This record gives sequence, structure tokens and C-alpha cells, in this order.
Amino acid sequence: MADTDPAELERRIERTRAELAKTVDAIADRVSPKKVARRTVAKAETNAKQFLASIGDRVSDAVGVAPRPAKLGDEPDDLWAEEQPNLAPVLIGVGTVLAVTAVIMLWRRRRR
Repeated sequence: MADTDPAELERRIERTRAELAKTVDAIADRVSPKKVARRTVAKAETNAKQFLASIGDRVSDAVGVAPRPAKLGDEPDDLWAEEQPNLAPVLIGVGTVLAVTAVIMLWRRRRR
């Protein structure tokens, strides 16, 4: 008699039910709208922080000034130790990119 013992079959069935319940709970937990929203927000925050850090690095590279954290007692004039960089070209470039992006988005919406 190969595996026809009723007690053994009942134990296997109970073990399978318990495993299935764990699997269903894990799936429900994974697709829960609250948890999906939390994971999405956390991922967006991480991506935004990385993006801002990379923009800061690029701006400081373009200007040629190494970033230096401001201290609480620093005067605004003392924030740039040697000379104040000319940020006008960088700000004009950023503004131009934003304006062109807005125009393209509006143009695409009107074409629909």
C-alpha cells in the first residue's frame, strides 16, 4: 500500500492547506493598494533624491565650484569662499529647457 494511510493523507492535506494559505496571504499583501502606493511613493522619493543630487553635481561641475554645505552662522557673502560664480548661463539654460518642454507638451495636447 503506497501512501494510502488516511492519517498520512490528512497530514499532507493540512500541510498543503497551510502552505496555500501562506501563499494567498503573501499575494494579497503584495497587491494591497495601500502597500503598492507606499512602495510607489518610496520609490519616487528615492528617484527624486537621486535626480536632485545628480543635478546638483552637474550644476556644480558646470559652474566649477565644489559644493560646500552652509553653516548656521555663515553670512550670505561668506558662502562662496573665493569668488561668486556666474550662475546666469546655467539658470538661463534651465529656464529655456523648461519653457521648450512646456511648449512641446501644450503642442502635443492640442494635436490630440
